[in-house]
Amino acid sequence: MFKTLNGSPRADDDAGRGDGGTDARSALALLKAGALQNAILTSANFSIIATDEKGVIQLFNVGAERMLGYQADEVVNKISPSDIHDPQEVRERAEALTLELGTTIAPGFEALAFKASREIEDIYELTYICKDDSRFPAIVSITALRDDYGVIIGYLLIGTDNSVRKRVESELNEAMAAADKANRAKSEFLSSMSHELRTPLNAILGFAQLLETGAPSPTPTQKRNIEQILKAGWYLLELINEILDLALIESGKLTLSNEPVSLAEVMIECRAMIEPQARSRGIGMTFPHFEIPRFVYADRTRVKQVLINLLFNAVKYNRPQGTVAVECELVPPGSIRISVRDTGVGLAPEQLAQLFQPFNRLGKEAGVEEGTGIGLVVTKRLVELMGGSIGADSTLGKGSVFWIEFAMAAAPQLAVLEAEHAALARPALPDSTPLRTLLYVEDNPANLELVAQLVARRPDLRLLSAADGKLGIEYARACLPEVILMDINLPGLSGIEAMKILRADPATAHIPIIALSANAVPRDIERGLEAGFFNYITKPIMVAQFMDALDVALIFSRKTTDRAAEAQQL
Repeated sequence: MFKTLNGSPRADDDAGRGDGGTDARSALALLKAGALQNAILTSANFSIIATDEKGVIQLFNVGAERMLGYQADEVVNKISPSDIHDPQEVRERAEALTLELGTTIAPGFEALAFKASREIEDIYELTYICKDDSRFPAIVSITALRDDYGVIIGYLLIGTDNSVRKRVESELNEAMAAADKANRAKSEFLSSMSHELRTPLNAILGFAQLLETGAPSPTPTQKRNIEQILKAGWYLLELINEILDLALIESGKLTLSNEPVSLAEVMIECRAMIEPQARSRGIGMTFPHFEIPRFVYADRTRVKQVLINLLFNAVKYNRPQGTVAVECELVPPGSIRISVRDTGVGLAPEQLAQLFQPFNRLGKEAGVEEGTGIGLVVTKRLVELMGGSIGADSTLGKGSVFWIEFAMAAAPQLAVLEAEHAALARPALPDSTPLRTLLYVEDNPANLELVAQLVARRPDLRLLSAADGKLGIEYARACLPEVILMDINLPGLSGIEAMKILRADPATAHIPIIALSANAVPRDIERGLEAGFFNYITKPIMVAQFMDALDVALIFSRKTTDRAAEAQQL
């Protein structure tokens, strides 16, 4: 039956037809076709198996013999190709076809040949079973063979050993798993190191700020020394933050919360942080005025981080008495470009080409300004992760302009609770405010002493302290403080667990609990807020930020207490 693969007549069937050169050319063409067919059938690199219309093997080539260990006479007219495939895989293939087509497919050769019988070329991966019961993965192509009238007269299966590719895939998957494990370990290590470095920095920067603003005022020499301590401390904190951010971005572990972000609000916050530094250097700053509120779709914290970095660089590398201008413009079809323009020395074209390379300070290494060359790299990757773009233009001797673009967003519908919290910002405490209790759950003596000295400046507050979570819960239930400060990494019971216990107790559920922790990874902060903390302050403490957060929590506590009293009267 299978004298040729396509059912065409053999050369000897046409012998004698025609005459002269035509017969010779036809005979030569058929001989060549036969030689090509013979070369394919005798290939040792491919298994070629042909069956009749019922699926019984009729042809078993040299390649099939080499791969499977059978001789042709052991299988021809005796078995089906499904008999040398993994039976479990054949059943699964039949079940998949049954589910796909809504009709029952028998788990045998019919499952293998089903698509081919419908003139759909089918290529699949199955496991071949050899004569010695060994196995190997194969890729098999199956095609229906038809006569001149389109009737199926058999099936052709061409297979190749897939062991090498499978082994490479397995090795690649193992390598990727190992790399992922290493990335996770790196992220955990960096998170842990960040916490360990921030804890002593909290004491250094906290007490330095106390000395700087304490009474009596420090002498000029002491003031200069304190300024050096603070400068070095904040710089070290900046390095920790940048290295941690870069590591999280590269490991793919950085989480972002994209939402409509008000550019006006972000600009106000950035201006408050940068303008004092600019003023100390004699540099003027201008910011845009938004007659129409503008929102971009991005992560608020990271947008602020990006803008502060660009503004800080514009101040740091500006000329004396220079200017920094922040501009906003609409970029069709639906983006906003924010530009930070300075009057510094500018950058040469070759410097612009190297602008976003890690640890490349563009020849500024020997300058008076400190830096690592990480900030712009982190900035670029943050912008791109938020779906934005960043670029720069510069002219030597005139200055540079750095720009970022984000997609515009519609103004969000603010929740009532968010509006109420916004109304609490920067409150003014009345003179008649009674003495209120603040509970600080902290096991680090230096951190406890720092907060104690900060609270001592507030005559309206008294401080209680507990060295672990269990004791903190007992104090909270016994004293019912107005506000609780809670460290996260406490011995025994963690700060999050202690907070949840207090939240579940009706007697303490109303008390605002502020996390005060050196866990400063953005995801740690998100988890803390999601768990139920009223606010989350990272160490090292910024005194002004700490006091503002404390005031907001105290007012919230008083309002909650007043509402409860009114409800009882009703």
